[in-house]
Amino acid sequence: MYAIIEQGGKQYKVAEGDTINIELTDVAPDAASIELDKVLLVSDGENVKIGRPHVEGAKVIASFKGSAEEAVVKGKKLYPMHFRKRKNSKKRIGHRQKYLEVVIDKIEA
Repeated sequence: MYAIIEQGGKQYKVAEGDTINIELTDVAPDAASIELDKVLLVSDGENVKIGRPHVEGAKVIASFKGSAEEAVVKGKKLYPMHFRKRKNSKKRIGHRQKYLEVVIDKIEA
């Protein structure tokens, strides 16, 4: 069984037991799990439910590795460059995105 969910403007294909990095959201520090209710598609191998835009009554329950504060991980460091030709002007900026690492526990359809 797998589902396609939307979180933070991005779409993820998830199955039970998968570990994914989603956009950082506000979560209570003592929370043990998060409920993702923007489910776009649910499939169990034979039956497929497609939402318009979301599947009604479907949700994905995911838990954190450790606590919610420990689940925050940093992504790859990026170095965008601002460059203006013939102006002798360039600028290098570093950026490192933070993500929330979750494990998919259950898909309810």
